[in-house]
Amino acid sequence: MNNLVQEQKYKKLITALSIVIPIAVAALFSINLKRLGFDVEPLSFLPPIYATINGITAIALIAAVIAIKNGKRKLHEQLNTFAIACSLAFLLMYIAYHITSDSTKFGGEGAIKYVYYFILISHILLSIIIIPFVLTTYMRAKLGDFENHKKIAKKTFPLWLYVAITGVIIYLMISPYYAH
Repeated sequence: MNNLVQEQKYKKLITALSIVIPIAVAALFSINLKRLGFDVEPLSFLPPIYATINGITAIALIAAVIAIKNGKRKLHEQLNTFAIACSLAFLLMYIAYHITSDSTKFGGEGAIKYVYYFILISHILLSIIIIPFVLTTYMRAKLGDFENHKKIAKKTFPLWLYVAITGVIIYLMISPYYAH
């Protein structure tokens, strides 16, 4: 199968995932198993774990850029594959936490409240926008289209890095308000 046919096939999958993932997360976010009558313990240990995974994702992304700048293509690929796996692990833990636990409200007041909500809203919006960027960037590399991979990677990297770092910042800002 030639690259154009493969790319068209992957574009359909990328489009589907870019639509389905945010809708599924939004739908699952509104489900609370306890309120539905299930006897589940809140998975309150997960937020520091998935915040750490966001931090690891950021480190992997930076290391991947350093690797490719030093001509280490295989290491670059491995680090980006690892970053995708980290993002998937984050997503699964984030969903698991929110379907078993009540949402935590940010308790800060004054200017910090506006800073928090700016970071939170930009993080959420960019976490949705980044899905097709990451998948397209990865697909182009896998298909050997390195010229177009490099072009989109220049946009993907800073967006994905922002999402990973702000995930950690959001956790640090809201962690004092988690129920203990």
